[in-house]
Amino acid sequence: MRLVATGAPVASRSLGRVQELHDAPLAPLTTFRLGGPAARLVTATTDAEVIAAVREADDSRTPLLVIGGGSNLVIGDKGFDGTALRIATTGFELRGTTLELAAGEVWTDAVARTVEAGLAGVECLAGIPGSAGATPIQNVGAYGQEVSATITEVIAYDRRAGETVTLTDEECAFSYRHSRFKADPERYVVLRVRFELEDADGLSAPVRYAEAARALGIEPGERVPLAAARETVLKLRARKGMVLDPEDHDTWSAGSFFTNPILTEEQFAVFHARVRERLGDAAEPPAYPAGDGRTKTSAAWLIDKAGFGKGYGSGPARISTKHTLALTNRGGATTEDLLELAREVVAGVREAFGVTLVNEPVTVGVSL
Repeated sequence: MRLVATGAPVASRSLGRVQELHDAPLAPLTTFRLGGPAARLVTATTDAEVIAAVREADDSRTPLLVIGGGSNLVIGDKGFDGTALRIATTGFELRGTTLELAAGEVWTDAVARTVEAGLAGVECLAGIPGSAGATPIQNVGAYGQEVSATITEVIAYDRRAGETVTLTDEECAFSYRHSRFKADPERYVVLRVRFELEDADGLSAPVRYAEAARALGIEPGERVPLAAARETVLKLRARKGMVLDPEDHDTWSAGSFFTNPILTEEQFAVFHARVRERLGDAAEPPAYPAGDGRTKTSAAWLIDKAGFGKGYGSGPARISTKHTLALTNRGGATTEDLLELAREVVAGVREAFGVTLVNEPVTVGVSL
């Protein structure tokens, strides 16, 4: 990790031209469209403004909530009694196969631009809502790709050191839907992300995900034209309600609400026995090697087999009609409605299979 210059000093007591609102609604800034207001909402459009807002909050010991695309947030109905910082920075810089994105860049738009530039590495991450700055925090992944495979550096403001730092991919400590940033959420604010992509003469990276390969009519490991890979993934995601559409309440969600459980050998053996006890001796749960003798299984499968099918629920918060892994706001829901549904699903899966699901979105002022 190294320190980098941040330019001229920025006063922490005055945010100058930065947009500032009080008692500001946060629900419109999230894909769930849920949550109460923030005592104060600051919108920053440059790295300097981001740093100034963070310093001001830290100097005054004011609680700080950082918001990017709002696609991974569950905010309580009471809102946030502090400063909500919306990062709206822009910047897409391509030098050969090296890409640098400002944290506020819309991720799915950035993916489209890399495909247009003929560069491979993130094409199967098309359609994922949110901002570029959120991708390393969650180690965003889908359809056989994860951002950790292409991220080389993350530039962030270190609140503990009071400096801007550059972390290498190794220092980011990436793992499945996890990173150094997620492990220590109060320490870093991501400013920029650098990626190393691949020039494969207009072809995609090898397609690893079986569903995507089938849809493309190829064998796993083969390459296809970049545009074909991106368009196929967008179609697969849209079919599951995983591409934002204001008119489609199945997309009023945070995408996958639960992570896929990763079980030790002993845990998987117990789980496997529970599956056969409940579903019959021939039943086989999804199982994928996850390293170190561990096995990853499917949260969506668990939810469905525990009795929570597509469209489950009778209130304003229900499981998506297109995908069992997405909890949705059907319009008029509250955060508590959503949490009640989530708790019901967690309890039902635990009772059925002895596995405890873990929520993927970040909760603010609430918990399961």
